[in-house]
Amino acid sequence: MIAHDLLLAWPRPADSWFEAAPVGNGRLAAMVFGGLRRGRWQINDSTVWSGTPSTPAAGLADVLGAGAGPGRLGEVRAAIRAGEYRRAESLLMSFEGRYSQEYLPFVDLWMSLDGTGDYQSRTLNLDTGVVTEAIGLDGRRIQRRTWASRPAGAICIALDVDDGTLDVGLELTSELRVVQRTGLSLAVELPIDGAPTHEPTAEPHRYSDGPVAGYDPYGVAAMAIDTDGVVRVADGAVHVTGASRLLIVLTSSTGGADSWSGTVPTSRDGHLHRATTTAQAALEYGGDLLLREHEADLRRLLGGTELTVGARRAGTFDVAEDVLSGKDEQLTATVLVQLGRYLLAAASRPGGGPPPTLQGIWNQELSPPWSSNYTLNINTEMNYWGVETAGLGECHDPLFRLIERLAETGTPVARQLYGARGWLAHHNTDMWGWALPVGMGHGSPSWAIWMMGGVWLTQHLWDHFEFQQDLEFLRDRAWPLMRGCAEFCLDWLVVGDGGFLDTVPSTSPENLFLSLTGSTESLTVSSAMDVALIRALFTRCLAAAELLAIDDPVCAEIAAALPRLRPPRLTADGRLLEWGEDHVEQDPHHRHVSHLVGLYPLDQIDPDRTPALAEAARASLDRRGPGAMGWSWSWKIALRARLGDAATARDLLLEATRPFARDPLQSAPPEGTEWGGLLPNLFSTHPPFQMDGNFGLMAAVVEMLVQSHGGTIRVLRALPEQWPDGMVRGIRCRGGLAVDLAWRAGRLSALTVRRLHGEDRPVCIDYRGRRTEIRVAAGSSAEVWGLASVS
Repeated sequence: MIAHDLLLAWPRPADSWFEAAPVGNGRLAAMVFGGLRRGRWQINDSTVWSGTPSTPAAGLADVLGAGAGPGRLGEVRAAIRAGEYRRAESLLMSFEGRYSQEYLPFVDLWMSLDGTGDYQSRTLNLDTGVVTEAIGLDGRRIQRRTWASRPAGAICIALDVDDGTLDVGLELTSELRVVQRTGLSLAVELPIDGAPTHEPTAEPHRYSDGPVAGYDPYGVAAMAIDTDGVVRVADGAVHVTGASRLLIVLTSSTGGADSWSGTVPTSRDGHLHRATTTAQAALEYGGDLLLREHEADLRRLLGGTELTVGARRAGTFDVAEDVLSGKDEQLTATVLVQLGRYLLAAASRPGGGPPPTLQGIWNQELSPPWSSNYTLNINTEMNYWGVETAGLGECHDPLFRLIERLAETGTPVARQLYGARGWLAHHNTDMWGWALPVGMGHGSPSWAIWMMGGVWLTQHLWDHFEFQQDLEFLRDRAWPLMRGCAEFCLDWLVVGDGGFLDTVPSTSPENLFLSLTGSTESLTVSSAMDVALIRALFTRCLAAAELLAIDDPVCAEIAAALPRLRPPRLTADGRLLEWGEDHVEQDPHHRHVSHLVGLYPLDQIDPDRTPALAEAARASLDRRGPGAMGWSWSWKIALRARLGDAATARDLLLEATRPFARDPLQSAPPEGTEWGGLLPNLFSTHPPFQMDGNFGLMAAVVEMLVQSHGGTIRVLRALPEQWPDGMVRGIRCRGGLAVDLAWRAGRLSALTVRRLHGEDRPVCIDYRGRRTEIRVAAGSSAEVWGLASVS
């Protein structure tokens, strides 16, 4: 620990999962409960999923067998055009596959300490990712530290005793099917199918008792131990006596990891050998070196960017008294940003596992809400909204890996289901790249029938390029994926009224409207979200092709189609039109604000460039009202920040950061009639707990202070008057730039722009409506003067 570190503190062990402290290395993760007689570490491996690599192909075969395909799509489109919604929905049911698969808990490590005593504190260092416990036992002072080392690929636990020795008991358990237990290792079989809780008629978990189509649903957790005590393994447990120091290293090997990384599958004995060898290799470094390398790795990633609202950033803060009490909203904002950055660094690293799910890479439930997988109509994207601005660009990589997998599995879906080129994804996916609609033939089209999942994901490829200015990445990874997705969109669009190109069927994710006859409907033509996402993809494809000097016939098709997309339209009362017609919302306060995607995160609506559309977006937000759950609050805060509405953004943030007082295991109604908040470990919940709320709040607070869309860096665009002082360092901006700034008494006092990547180009700076243009050469910085005096 160094003096500038930010630590969260709890005065006791966790009584529940929602009080435990998270650690992670991008693949292995643990929730640290702490405790004396029965201390618990609930451990996840991000490659432990139900399902198999062949699940997506099997699902496609099923829906094709049910009659879905291009011919039936034509019938659906005709029914929607004729207003025959019941017929259209009935036909669409055959397009729905079963469900995407589940992210599962892996193992639990239990530790018992001898004696009685006093548990003094538990802290999580958000700069180093180390959980430290201070314990007193019968006059002995004990320090126990836990971290998830990326360099070592392991969960590490170091225990040190002053004034004596200690007896320790260790045991590994799992809720999965255990097939081998040695005390130092635990082997489990993974289900080849896992049904979500909202499909009660489906079998919750189905096992295979062996490999399936070349994939072995199998995993091993292994421990290695170094101590000056005596180690005895008996009855599937480990007993250590007379120890003044103890180092435990836990590693894993799974069939899912082989599949994700594309390596040759190993045997079951090979998994045990791999996990054991990795643990032993880590153990040989010793606890001090393991900790130093871990801290150096995380500080390298997290240390380049910092945001402080108010006067307090460094120190140890009691979560209940200092953060959740509402006494210092500036400290809460500061903590939320660093917590979001820490969680993203812990959950998403190159060379690790799949990207974070709805629950990040932390999940304790065998049948988790929404299968703890990927929801592509907002939640997966929100996980990564702040990744570039927060200086964590390399953490984007696991999402790109998932997009690449979806391009493979989504290509036959596009061709065989819709008669289209390219690739697509729908509402849900999983580690295996499920690309079909879900719903089992009875899911509402409002959430099951949405063909734009892949289109939204591709925006992250362009965002990464804009921040990093990496032409090699753009050429080799981004362009092929963007081009393929654009091909699908070109074939998906059909000519409609006035010669415009329409998306049919179209929905505004999870929202419903009332038809002229009063029925509740979801199917429409060219929802605002569909068109905004396609317009962004087409625009960015053309920009990428120009930068790369690519001469591709697809670009000519895109250039011809782009002006034929329907422009944003308004309702009779001046709001942005959400559906293809001016329908009445079934729920005017719906949690989704999909039709505002053009304002944030896209850059199609802006108060300066498109003031009328910006006012229509503001009116839409006013009608939607305040928040309901973490991710919805996050989106609304970011939208208000784009509009420069500091006061409302702050009000929403205060709502989102209230302590949650109800049972976090009892899921609230999805429509948002019950509001969420923050749990005792600061996880965002509705409930259920969803990590996208934490990631989204981090991104939204940054957006309030620094924006870089539309070719302009806007500083303090949505600074609340209640945040008079603060600073940011190393916030990343589009164009390969970074910004350092400070403000005092509500006014900008210092501003420096640094060029990290890309060529020397003019940089436009906006502060409270006053603009100045500067030049920043590659590898250099420029202090911006003349703005601080502007009120």
